Amino acid sequence: MSDYTGANAHSKDAGIPRREFLQAGASGVVGLAMPNLMSATRSSGRSCVLVFNGGGLSHLDSWDPKPDAPREIRSPFDAIPTRGDFQVSNLFPRHAAIADRFSIVRSVFHRAAALHDVGSQLMQTGRITPGGVRFPHVGCVIDFLTRSSGELPAHVLLGGSIAAPGDADSYGQNAGFLGPRFAPSTPMREGRLRDAIELGKESMRTRERYGMHRLGQRFLVARRLIERGVRFVTLNTASFFSGEAAWDIHGARPYGTVEEMRSGLAPMYDQACSAMIEDLAQRGLLDSTLVAALSEFGRSPVINADGGRDHWSECWSVCFAGGGVKGGRAVGRSDEIGAAPVDRPVEPRNIIATIYKALGVDRGAVLPGPNGIAVPVVDPGTQAIEELF
Repeated sequence: MSDYTGANAHSKDAGIPRREFLQAGASGVVGLAMPNLMSATRSSGRSCVLVFNGGGLSHLDSWDPKPDAPREIRSPFDAIPTRGDFQVSNLFPRHAAIADRFSIVRSVFHRAAALHDVGSQLMQTGRITPGGVRFPHVGCVIDFLTRSSGELPAHVLLGGSIAAPGDADSYGQNAGFLGPRFAPSTPMREGRLRDAIELGKESMRTRERYGMHRLGQRFLVARRLIERGVRFVTLNTASFFSGEAAWDIHGARPYGTVEEMRSGLAPMYDQACSAMIEDLAQRGLLDSTLVAALSEFGRSPVINADGGRDHWSECWSVCFAGGGVKGGRAVGRSDEIGAAPVDRPVEPRNIIATIYKALGVDRGAVLPGPNGIAVPVVDPGTQAIEELF
């Protein structure tokens, strides 16, 4: 295991103690690597919308349906063909119609604890360190590298925090050891974002295409921010700490059921996210904008007695569009019940490396960590998912 990460660990205590982290060496590398990193990052000219499906979107009821699985496993929603080389759940017909514009990775896994905070850290920072050192969100790293000198910030967070109040660091949506200067900006905190969030300037046709609901508004604001030069947008589709409907479908109240996805979050998400991908393409912005739709884990293959699915970090699916990604393909494969990868396993750190690749970040470069320790942006040897490009 690397000195910096717990992403490969096989226990719920993944990571290293803070004292050991602070005693690590390599502090002299920072000054040498930073100029090259800054140059490489600015050269790609690409932006990113990281769509975070907090709560854990069920892969079996979305991007990896198993129509031939036993009744207690297969989704109550039919699998439908798409414009790509894969099927999806019929909860997402609008995505099926534009599947040639995005690709699915169906073999994501980690073996740390199947907890929201652990999974959220891993999927947005590539690492977990329970000892107290918090790694920065990938968007905060981009902010650090491309500090905006324009009118708008480099990294904006939409949809509020997925974490409990004051706990954003433990869920991977803050700047960690980079410090509060590089924390994501929010519309509530930034008056200079007022124009971007003024949706009255959009045509009614556009607003209705995205959806006249909270997700429609968020995704439309994300497009407007990208259009105005914001480098990185993190969009939370649900905040289960604020009482919003989330993907955390355990079944027993206050959680929703698998069946309730049909009239809940799924149709809003299908409409809003597909609209943003189409809109970016029509405006000539999709090639220069990576859309990464992630969640902290999937859901259990077996539908429980309450009609829900529980946390499952052994296998799940994520989606990528734009930013040089080729559409219409499925990378990796899960077993017959969606319980484990059987081909091309992918870890959270590979997801982060893929985002950096699309945005032109040198994955061998370093950040200034605690006590001047040089921290690589991803663990040495970590590869991007090259099959996407």
